[in-house]
Amino acid sequence: MPQAAPALALEDQYRRQIAYWLFFCAAVIFGMILLGGVTRLTNSGLSMVDWKPLMGMIPPMSEADWEHMFWKYQQFPEYQKINMGMSLEAFKSIFMYEYLHRMLGRLIGVIFILPFLFFYFSKRIQAGLTPKLILMLIGGGCQGLLGWYMVKSGLVDKPDVSQYRLSAHLGAAVLIYSFILWTAFSLVSPKTKQPIQLRKFAYSLSGLIFAMILSGGLVAGTKAGYAYPTWPLMGDSFIPPGLYSMAPAWLSAFEDITTIQFNHRIFAYVIVALVLTFAAKALKTDIQGPARIGIFALVGFLILQVTLGISTLIFYMPVPVAAAHQVGAVALLSASLFVSHSLANSAE
Repeated sequence: MPQAAPALALEDQYRRQIAYWLFFCAAVIFGMILLGGVTRLTNSGLSMVDWKPLMGMIPPMSEADWEHMFWKYQQFPEYQKINMGMSLEAFKSIFMYEYLHRMLGRLIGVIFILPFLFFYFSKRIQAGLTPKLILMLIGGGCQGLLGWYMVKSGLVDKPDVSQYRLSAHLGAAVLIYSFILWTAFSLVSPKTKQPIQLRKFAYSLSGLIFAMILSGGLVAGTKAGYAYPTWPLMGDSFIPPGLYSMAPAWLSAFEDITTIQFNHRIFAYVIVALVLTFAAKALKTDIQGPARIGIFALVGFLILQVTLGISTLIFYMPVPVAAAHQVGAVALLSASLFVSHSLANSAE
């Protein structure tokens, strides 16, 4: 029995080491989502017209290298139809946003793979956790491929990436982030007695916030946010003319900018109502400790996100505000996941 206590202490130490590593990975992915938003908002995503996972790590080093890279960009529709006459200096600016975005993706691979190998071969990974970590690794690799698949959609006749591929790329990043965060929570969160009657409500909120993020991907991919830079009305009315006017009607939800922006707004109103209802119900129960703090964080992030969303519209999509609005949604989801995990981890 005396030997059991040190063994348990060591196991707990290893578990916390892995959790802190996963939290760090999640934080870097959070930054990756922010940088991805900035890359999209500055129209930088199509500046690198090829994908070289290894050789592409070295940026242009000389003026001749830059001239060659710029020449390659000039062969594609974005330059020919939108940026004709762009200077080399202007090209360097958009190129570096996309380059840093891709390099951060590679860095995430390094900060995941190397510690994973260390933990695995030093036998610090607890039973049942290795398959989850391998799934995260596979997901990260697929995300890189999905990113290039998205970019390729904008290198054809129409110099805009597909809103479907953009939403898939964003959604995959958020799913990987959420999976890592949930796993890390499971490694460090002690079981506490919490009211579990709101557990399904909490899960539903997390799912709706994720769906809201996908809706934002459609707004970004179609540039629907520029169509009606007013709030609370869209133009002269709350319900604008032309909703669901495409044939078939359901296609409007994915391709008509008026319908896409309207749906995104309605999604937001629904989530505001549900989060406030959930928070009011939860705070009336005996929810305790960090879970209670998580409720207040959820409401705080909701208020921030609504403010950022309205500001993004009425100030006509300023890059800092719009990028903050994108990661604000991920912060809101993080708080929701924390609350959901707290209720899921309740001691019966």
